[in-house]
Amino acid sequence: MNFKEGEILAFDKPYEWTSFGLVAKVRYLLCRKLGVKKLKVGHAGTLDPLATGVLLICTGKATKRIEELQAHTKEYVATLRLGATTPSFDLEKPIDAEYSTDHITRERIEEVLSDFVGTIEQVPPVFSACKVNGNRAYDLARKGEDVELKAKTLVIDELELLRCELPDIDIRVVCSKGTYIRALARDIGKALQSGAHLTALRRTRIGHVRVDDCLRLDDFADWLDRQNIETTEEK
Repeated sequence: MNFKEGEILAFDKPYEWTSFGLVAKVRYLLCRKLGVKKLKVGHAGTLDPLATGVLLICTGKATKRIEELQAHTKEYVATLRLGATTPSFDLEKPIDAEYSTDHITRERIEEVLSDFVGTIEQVPPVFSACKVNGNRAYDLARKGEDVELKAKTLVIDELELLRCELPDIDIRVVCSKGTYIRALARDIGKALQSGAHLTALRRTRIGHVRVDDCLRLDDFADWLDRQNIETTEEK
């Protein structure tokens, strides 16, 4: 393998790790193994700290393919809790409002999910990496500043109800680049005339790369030791 010329590594991002944190750890382990001081390393599509699953990490010249890889279709499995909302639409922030779920049935949930399949408009969460006047939205939101984000057009290819044990449901989502599953949870809650937030999220696929094919960070150093690696220092 030649990490300077470029490799694409698929990782199963651990829970509570940031995508940037995983990139930094992989870069450190690669530089130590290669005996170099620096190496270009980047990821193709952010995962929230509370999410797990497929994260593609590119090295060397393969970082030029990040935009291409980000455009690939993604698949997620998410757990939503109906009847309550949080400011971040997930467990990062505490519950700020509660709503009735007495009127919600499995049939109604399936009807609502079908309405989101196709081309939709979605307003990203304020606790997101979207930029506002050069600043990350989540930085502004965490400072208590008002953040207004514009709706983005995206595509939901598939939306399937996997489990319905109210107030919790599991859904499988196949979607385009730029989809925020947290925002989808928010919008599903509103469509059900209630509220909703994510309690778990796992990215199970990017393009043809499935989570079962991914490296685990705990195994990465041992995996590197088994590879045939070119160690030419990057110039």
